[in-house]
Amino acid sequence: MLKTTPFHARTAPLCASHAWRRWAGYVVASSYELSHEREYHAIRSAAALLDVSPLYKYVVRGRDAARVLDRVMTRDVARAAVQQVLYTPWCDAGGKVLDDGTIARLDEETFRVTSADPNLRWLEANAVGLDVAIEDVSESTAALALQGPASRQILQQLTDTNLAELKYFRITAARLREFWVTISRTGYTGDLGFEIWMDAAAALPLWDALIEAGTPYGITAAGMLALDVARLEAGLMLIDVDYVPARKALIESQTSSPFELDLAWTVSLGKEHFVGKSALAEEARRGPQWQFVGLELEWDSLERLYAEVGLAPRLPATAWRASVPLYADGEQVGYATSGGWSPLLKQYLALAHVRAPWAVPGTQMEMEVTVEHRRKRATARVVKKPFFNPERKRA
Repeated sequence: MLKTTPFHARTAPLCASHAWRRWAGYVVASSYELSHEREYHAIRSAAALLDVSPLYKYVVRGRDAARVLDRVMTRDVARAAVQQVLYTPWCDAGGKVLDDGTIARLDEETFRVTSADPNLRWLEANAVGLDVAIEDVSESTAALALQGPASRQILQQLTDTNLAELKYFRITAARLREFWVTISRTGYTGDLGFEIWMDAAAALPLWDALIEAGTPYGITAAGMLALDVARLEAGLMLIDVDYVPARKALIESQTSSPFELDLAWTVSLGKEHFVGKSALAEEARRGPQWQFVGLELEWDSLERLYAEVGLAPRLPATAWRASVPLYADGEQVGYATSGGWSPLLKQYLALAHVRAPWAVPGTQMEMEVTVEHRRKRATARVVKKPFFNPERKRA
Protein backbone atom coordinates (compact mmCIF):
# COMPACT_ATOMS: atom_id res chain seq x y z
CA MET A 1 0.00 0.00 0.00
CA LEU A 2 1.33 3.44 -0.91
CA LYS A 3 2.26 5.75 1.95
CA THR A 4 1.57 9.47 2.21
CA THR A 5 4.16 12.06 3.22
CA PRO A 6 3.82 14.23 6.35
CA PHE A 7 2.66 17.08 4.06
CA HIS A 8 -0.16 15.13 2.41
CA ALA A 9 -2.88 16.90 4.40
CA ARG A 10 -1.80 20.12 2.66
CA THR A 11 -0.78 18.82 -0.77
CA ALA A 12 -3.87 16.67 -1.37
CA PRO A 13 -6.41 19.56 -1.32
CA LEU A 14 -4.12 21.52 -3.68
CA CYS A 15 -3.97 18.73 -6.25
CA ALA A 16 -6.75 19.85 -8.60
CA SER A 17 -5.31 17.69 -11.37
CA HIS A 18 -5.61 14.47 -9.33
CA ALA A 19 -2.36 13.54 -11.09
CA TRP A 20 -0.51 11.43 -8.56
CA ARG A 21 2.52 9.19 -9.01
CA ARG A 22 4.64 6.80 -6.98
CA TRP A 23 7.98 7.78 -5.52
CA ALA A 24 9.84 5.37 -3.24
CA GLY A 25 6.61 3.88 -1.93
CA TYR A 26 4.89 7.25 -1.43
CA VAL A 27 2.22 9.01 -3.42
CA VAL A 28 3.26 12.47 -4.65
CA ALA A 29 1.77 15.01 -7.06
CA SER A 30 2.86 15.03 -10.68
CA SER A 31 1.32 18.49 -10.95
CA TYR A 32 -1.13 20.35 -8.76
CA GLU A 33 -2.81 22.20 -11.60
CA LEU A 34 -4.03 20.68 -14.87
CA SER A 35 -0.76 21.82 -16.44
CA HIS A 36 2.64 21.99 -14.77
CA GLU A 37 3.59 25.22 -16.59
CA ARG A 38 2.86 27.71 -13.81
CA GLU A 39 4.64 25.49 -11.30
CA TYR A 40 7.72 25.36 -13.52
CA HIS A 41 7.76 29.15 -14.02
CA ALA A 42 7.51 29.62 -10.24
CA ILE A 43 10.82 27.74 -9.90
CA ARG A 44 12.51 30.07 -12.37
CA SER A 45 10.85 33.42 -11.61
CA ALA A 46 9.53 33.35 -8.03
CA ALA A 47 9.63 30.39 -5.64
CA ALA A 48 8.30 26.85 -5.62
CA LEU A 49 7.68 24.55 -2.68
CA LEU A 50 8.32 20.87 -3.36
CA ASP A 51 7.69 17.93 -1.05
CA VAL A 52 10.85 15.78 -1.24
CA SER A 53 10.12 13.67 1.83
CA PRO A 54 10.23 10.32 -0.08
CA LEU A 55 14.02 10.55 -0.28
CA TYR A 56 15.70 7.84 1.78
CA LYS A 57 17.55 9.38 4.73
CA TYR A 58 20.11 7.78 7.03
CA VAL A 59 21.92 9.21 10.02
CA VAL A 60 25.41 7.76 10.43
CA ARG A 61 27.06 8.59 13.75
CA GLY A 62 29.97 7.44 15.85
CA ARG A 63 33.75 7.51 16.07
CA ASP A 64 34.08 5.64 12.76
CA ALA A 65 31.24 7.38 10.88
CA ALA A 66 33.53 9.18 8.44
CA ARG A 67 35.56 6.01 7.99
CA VAL A 68 32.47 3.99 7.01
CA LEU A 69 31.31 6.59 4.53
CA ASP A 70 34.80 6.90 3.08
CA ARG A 71 34.75 3.13 2.56
CA VAL A 72 31.44 3.32 0.64
CA MET A 73 31.51 6.65 -1.21
CA THR A 74 33.79 7.83 -4.01
CA ARG A 75 34.21 11.30 -2.44
CA ASP A 76 36.75 12.00 0.29
CA VAL A 77 34.27 12.23 3.16
CA ALA A 78 36.88 12.53 5.93
CA ARG A 79 38.01 15.87 4.51
CA ALA A 80 34.49 17.35 4.54
CA ALA A 81 34.09 20.23 6.97
CA VAL A 82 31.34 20.34 9.55
CA GLN A 83 28.23 21.86 7.89
CA GLN A 84 29.46 20.90 4.42
CA VAL A 85 27.28 18.90 2.01
CA LEU A 86 28.83 16.57 -0.55
CA TYR A 87 27.18 15.23 -3.66
CA THR A 88 28.52 11.76 -4.44
CA PRO A 89 27.86 8.48 -6.19
CA TRP A 90 28.75 5.10 -4.69
CA CYS A 91 29.75 1.97 -6.54
CA ASP A 92 29.96 -1.80 -6.44
CA ALA A 93 33.27 -3.65 -6.50
CA GLY A 94 33.38 -3.32 -10.29
CA GLY A 95 33.27 0.48 -10.11
CA LYS A 96 29.69 0.70 -11.40
CA VAL A 97 27.31 3.22 -9.83
CA LEU A 98 24.77 1.85 -7.35
CA ASP A 99 23.17 5.17 -6.44
CA ASP A 100 23.94 8.85 -5.97
CA GLY A 101 22.94 11.31 -3.28
CA THR A 102 24.22 13.74 -0.68
CA ILE A 103 26.18 13.52 2.56
CA ALA A 104 25.75 16.34 5.08
CA ARG A 105 28.30 16.54 7.89
CA LEU A 106 26.20 17.68 10.85
CA ASP A 107 29.07 17.52 13.34
CA GLU A 108 32.44 15.78 13.68
CA GLU A 109 30.87 12.34 14.17
CA THR A 110 27.39 12.69 12.64
CA PHE A 111 26.38 12.60 8.98
CA ARG A 112 23.06 12.47 7.11
CA VAL A 113 23.01 10.51 3.87
CA THR A 114 20.20 10.90 1.32
CA SER A 115 19.59 8.52 -1.57
CA ALA A 116 17.01 7.65 -4.20
CA ASP A 117 17.00 3.91 -3.48
CA PRO A 118 17.15 2.04 -0.14
CA ASN A 119 20.77 1.67 0.98
CA LEU A 120 20.57 0.69 4.66
CA ARG A 121 21.79 -2.88 4.15
CA TRP A 122 24.67 -1.69 1.95
CA LEU A 123 25.79 0.81 4.57
CA GLU A 124 25.49 -1.75 7.37
CA ALA A 125 27.39 -4.39 5.38
CA ASN A 126 30.31 -2.00 5.00
CA ALA A 127 30.23 -0.97 8.67
CA VAL A 128 30.89 -4.39 10.18
CA GLY A 129 33.51 -4.20 12.93
CA LEU A 130 33.49 -0.41 13.13
CA ASP A 131 32.28 1.90 15.91
CA VAL A 132 29.27 3.40 14.16
CA ALA A 133 25.47 3.46 14.41
CA ILE A 134 23.33 3.76 11.28
CA GLU A 135 19.71 4.84 11.67
CA ASP A 136 17.04 4.95 8.98
CA VAL A 137 15.21 8.25 9.56
CA SER A 138 13.34 8.24 6.25
CA GLU A 139 9.88 8.29 7.82
CA SER A 140 10.64 10.43 10.86
CA THR A 141 12.31 13.21 8.87
CA ALA A 142 10.22 15.34 6.51
CA ALA A 143 11.83 17.46 3.82
CA LEU A 144 10.84 20.42 1.67
CA ALA A 145 12.69 22.04 -1.22
CA LEU A 146 12.12 25.79 -1.51
CA GLN A 147 13.55 26.73 -4.91
CA GLY A 148 13.68 29.88 -6.98
CA PRO A 149 15.04 33.44 -7.01
CA ALA A 150 12.76 34.54 -4.14
CA SER A 151 13.50 31.52 -1.93
CA ARG A 152 16.02 33.25 0.33
CA GLN A 153 13.79 36.26 0.92
CA ILE A 154 10.89 34.03 1.88
CA LEU A 155 12.87 31.77 4.18
CA GLN A 156 14.68 34.69 5.85
CA GLN A 157 11.36 36.03 7.17
CA LEU A 158 10.96 32.92 9.32
CA THR A 159 14.38 32.72 10.96
CA ASP A 160 16.99 34.84 12.71
CA THR A 161 19.77 32.82 11.06
CA ASN A 162 21.45 34.95 8.40
CA LEU A 163 20.85 32.91 5.25
CA ALA A 164 22.90 35.32 3.15
CA GLU A 165 25.95 33.78 4.84
CA LEU A 166 24.92 30.21 4.03
CA LYS A 167 27.17 29.14 1.17
CA TYR A 168 26.33 26.79 -1.68
CA PHE A 169 26.32 23.16 -0.52
CA ARG A 170 26.48 24.09 3.15
CA ILE A 171 23.99 23.34 5.92
CA THR A 172 23.01 25.11 9.11
CA ALA A 173 20.74 24.56 12.08
CA ALA A 174 18.01 27.19 12.29
CA ARG A 175 14.81 27.96 14.12
CA LEU A 176 11.76 28.47 11.88
CA ARG A 177 9.05 29.94 14.03
CA GLU A 178 9.13 27.63 17.09
CA PHE A 179 10.68 24.62 15.33
CA TRP A 180 14.33 23.64 15.02
CA VAL A 181 15.30 22.45 11.54
CA THR A 182 18.38 22.12 9.39
CA ILE A 183 18.55 24.15 6.18
CA SER A 184 20.86 23.20 3.32
CA ARG A 185 21.77 25.39 0.35
CA THR A 186 20.98 22.58 -2.06
CA GLY A 187 18.32 21.47 -4.54
CA TYR A 188 17.53 19.59 -7.73
CA THR A 189 16.50 22.53 -9.90
CA GLY A 190 19.83 24.19 -10.74
CA ASP A 191 18.59 27.46 -9.25
CA LEU A 192 18.93 29.40 -6.02
CA GLY A 193 17.27 27.20 -3.46
CA PHE A 194 17.21 25.55 -0.07
CA GLU A 195 16.15 22.22 1.37
CA ILE A 196 14.59 22.16 4.82
CA TRP A 197 14.92 19.04 6.97
CA MET A 198 12.57 18.72 9.93
CA ASP A 199 10.92 16.35 12.33
CA ALA A 200 7.80 14.93 10.69
CA ALA A 201 5.64 16.32 13.52
CA ALA A 202 6.57 19.87 12.47
CA ALA A 203 5.66 19.34 8.81
CA LEU A 204 2.22 20.93 8.60
CA PRO A 205 2.86 24.10 10.65
CA LEU A 206 6.09 24.72 8.73
CA TRP A 207 4.34 24.24 5.39
CA ASP A 208 1.73 26.77 6.50
CA ALA A 209 4.41 29.22 7.64
CA LEU A 210 6.27 29.01 4.32
CA ILE A 211 3.10 29.46 2.29
CA GLU A 212 2.10 32.47 4.42
CA ALA A 213 5.53 34.09 4.13
CA GLY A 214 5.82 33.28 0.43
CA THR A 215 2.38 34.31 -0.82
CA PRO A 216 3.41 37.94 -1.50
CA TYR A 217 6.32 36.57 -3.55
CA GLY A 218 4.20 34.22 -5.65
CA ILE A 219 5.17 30.97 -3.93
CA THR A 220 3.61 27.94 -5.63
CA ALA A 221 3.44 24.28 -4.69
CA ALA A 222 5.16 22.37 -7.48
CA GLY A 223 5.06 18.73 -8.48
CA MET A 224 7.32 16.27 -10.23
CA LEU A 225 6.56 17.39 -13.81
CA ALA A 226 7.82 20.91 -13.13
CA LEU A 227 10.83 19.50 -11.30
CA ASP A 228 11.62 17.25 -14.27
CA VAL A 229 11.89 20.23 -16.63
CA ALA A 230 14.04 22.16 -14.16
CA ARG A 231 16.44 19.30 -13.50
CA LEU A 232 16.76 18.73 -17.27
CA GLU A 233 17.78 22.37 -17.76
CA ALA A 234 20.24 21.93 -14.89
CA GLY A 235 21.73 18.86 -16.61
CA LEU A 236 21.07 16.69 -13.55
CA MET A 237 20.73 12.95 -14.04
CA LEU A 238 17.95 10.81 -12.58
CA ILE A 239 18.37 7.26 -11.35
CA ASP A 240 16.39 4.60 -13.28
CA VAL A 241 16.01 7.12 -16.12
CA ASP A 242 19.45 8.45 -17.08
CA TYR A 243 21.36 5.51 -15.64
CA VAL A 244 20.57 1.99 -14.44
CA PRO A 245 21.87 1.34 -10.91
CA ALA A 246 24.26 -1.62 -10.90
CA ARG A 247 22.14 -3.71 -8.56
CA LYS A 248 19.20 -3.50 -11.00
CA ALA A 249 21.15 -4.05 -14.22
CA LEU A 250 20.43 -7.30 -16.03
CA ILE A 251 23.53 -7.21 -18.24
CA GLU A 252 26.93 -5.54 -17.90
CA SER A 253 26.31 -3.06 -20.72
CA GLN A 254 23.48 -1.46 -18.73
CA THR A 255 25.82 -0.30 -15.97
CA SER A 256 27.77 2.95 -15.80
CA SER A 257 30.81 4.13 -13.90
CA PRO A 258 31.18 7.63 -12.43
CA PHE A 259 33.60 8.43 -15.26
CA GLU A 260 30.97 7.44 -17.84
CA LEU A 261 28.37 9.62 -16.07
CA ASP A 262 30.57 12.73 -16.26
CA LEU A 263 31.26 12.44 -12.52
CA ALA A 264 35.04 12.08 -12.62
CA TRP A 265 35.27 15.07 -10.26
CA THR A 266 33.56 13.01 -7.53
CA VAL A 267 36.13 10.17 -7.61
CA SER A 268 38.89 10.57 -5.02
CA LEU A 269 41.46 8.00 -6.11
CA GLY A 270 43.88 9.42 -3.58
CA LYS A 271 41.94 7.79 -0.75
CA GLU A 272 43.46 4.65 0.75
CA HIS A 273 40.46 2.46 -0.08
CA PHE A 274 36.82 2.54 -1.11
CA VAL A 275 34.49 0.07 -2.79
CA GLY A 276 35.29 -0.03 -6.49
CA LYS A 277 38.59 1.86 -6.26
CA SER A 278 40.71 -0.71 -8.14
CA ALA A 279 38.30 -0.86 -11.06
CA LEU A 280 37.99 2.93 -11.20
CA ALA A 281 41.76 3.41 -11.05
CA GLU A 282 42.11 1.12 -14.05
CA GLU A 283 39.34 2.96 -15.92
CA ALA A 284 40.98 6.31 -15.15
CA ARG A 285 44.17 4.96 -16.70
CA ARG A 286 42.58 3.75 -19.95
CA GLY A 287 39.75 6.31 -20.19
CA PRO A 288 35.98 5.72 -20.19
CA GLN A 289 34.31 4.28 -23.26
CA TRP A 290 31.15 6.38 -22.80
CA GLN A 291 30.29 9.90 -21.69
CA PHE A 292 27.08 11.44 -20.36
CA VAL A 293 26.53 14.67 -22.30
CA GLY A 294 24.07 17.43 -23.05
CA LEU A 295 22.47 17.77 -26.48
CA GLU A 296 20.76 20.68 -28.18
CA LEU A 297 18.50 19.86 -31.12
CA GLU A 298 18.78 22.15 -34.12
CA TRP A 299 15.47 23.94 -34.55
CA ASP A 300 15.74 24.37 -38.33
CA SER A 301 16.30 20.64 -38.72
CA LEU A 302 13.26 19.81 -36.60
CA GLU A 303 11.14 22.37 -38.41
CA ARG A 304 12.05 20.90 -41.80
CA LEU A 305 10.96 17.41 -40.77
CA TYR A 306 7.51 18.67 -39.81
CA ALA A 307 7.26 20.97 -42.85
CA GLU A 308 7.71 17.94 -45.10
CA VAL A 309 4.33 16.62 -43.90
CA GLY A 310 2.67 20.03 -43.74
CA LEU A 311 2.83 20.56 -39.98
CA ALA A 312 4.36 23.04 -37.58
CA PRO A 313 6.83 21.45 -35.12
CA ARG A 314 5.18 19.64 -32.25
CA LEU A 315 7.03 19.96 -28.98
CA PRO A 316 6.67 17.57 -26.03
CA ALA A 317 4.26 18.90 -23.41
CA THR A 318 6.38 17.47 -20.60
CA ALA A 319 9.96 16.29 -20.23
CA TRP A 320 10.20 12.78 -21.62
CA ARG A 321 12.01 9.78 -20.21
CA ALA A 322 12.87 7.22 -22.90
CA SER A 323 15.76 5.61 -24.72
CA VAL A 324 16.15 7.41 -28.07
CA PRO A 325 18.86 6.38 -30.58
CA LEU A 326 21.61 8.79 -31.67
CA TYR A 327 23.49 8.46 -34.96
CA ALA A 328 26.68 9.80 -36.53
CA ASP A 329 28.46 8.83 -39.73
CA GLY A 330 25.78 6.25 -40.51
CA GLU A 331 26.03 4.32 -37.24
CA GLN A 332 24.44 4.47 -33.83
CA VAL A 333 26.82 6.19 -31.42
CA GLY A 334 24.62 6.49 -28.35
CA TYR A 335 21.18 7.13 -26.95
CA ALA A 336 19.33 9.94 -25.24
CA THR A 337 17.66 9.12 -21.94
CA SER A 338 15.58 12.22 -21.17
CA GLY A 339 14.75 15.44 -22.92
CA GLY A 340 12.20 18.09 -23.72
CA TRP A 341 11.56 21.73 -24.48
CA SER A 342 13.04 24.38 -22.21
CA PRO A 343 10.52 27.23 -21.83
CA LEU A 344 13.23 29.49 -20.41
CA LEU A 345 16.01 28.76 -22.91
CA LYS A 346 13.67 28.29 -25.88
CA GLN A 347 15.65 25.22 -26.83
CA TYR A 348 14.95 21.50 -27.29
CA LEU A 349 17.35 19.74 -24.89
CA ALA A 350 18.32 16.18 -24.13
CA LEU A 351 20.66 14.22 -21.86
CA ALA A 352 22.47 11.35 -23.52
CA HIS A 353 25.08 8.61 -23.34
CA VAL A 354 27.45 8.71 -26.31
CA ARG A 355 30.61 6.81 -27.16
CA ALA A 356 33.69 8.74 -26.05
CA PRO A 357 34.91 9.82 -29.54
CA TRP A 358 31.62 11.68 -30.11
CA ALA A 359 31.45 13.34 -26.66
CA VAL A 360 33.42 16.48 -27.53
CA PRO A 361 31.31 19.67 -27.29
CA GLY A 362 30.31 20.85 -30.75
CA THR A 363 30.12 17.34 -32.21
CA GLN A 364 27.12 16.97 -34.52
CA MET A 365 24.90 13.90 -34.60
CA GLU A 366 21.29 13.00 -35.30
CA MET A 367 18.57 12.12 -32.81
CA GLU A 368 15.65 9.95 -33.77
CA VAL A 369 12.28 11.73 -33.66
CA THR A 370 8.84 10.52 -34.67
CA VAL A 371 6.98 12.73 -37.13
CA GLU A 372 3.47 11.65 -38.09
CA HIS A 373 4.13 8.04 -37.09
CA ARG A 374 7.39 7.83 -39.02
CA ARG A 375 10.91 7.69 -37.62
CA LYS A 376 13.05 10.62 -38.73
CA ARG A 377 16.36 12.10 -37.61
CA ALA A 378 16.91 15.66 -36.43
CA THR A 379 20.33 17.27 -36.18
CA ALA A 380 21.73 17.75 -32.68
CA ARG A 381 25.04 18.87 -31.23
CA VAL A 382 26.88 18.04 -28.05
CA VAL A 383 27.02 20.91 -25.54
CA LYS A 384 28.38 21.36 -22.05
CA LYS A 385 26.11 20.74 -19.08
CA PRO A 386 24.40 22.42 -17.32
CA PHE A 387 22.27 24.10 -19.96
CA PHE A 388 21.06 26.64 -17.37
CA ASN A 389 23.48 27.84 -14.70
CA PRO A 390 22.46 31.20 -13.18
CA GLU A 391 24.92 33.13 -11.06
CA ARG A 392 22.32 33.37 -8.27
CA LYS A 393 22.56 29.60 -7.68
CA ARG A 394 25.97 29.97 -6.05
CA ALA A 395 26.08 33.68 -5.20
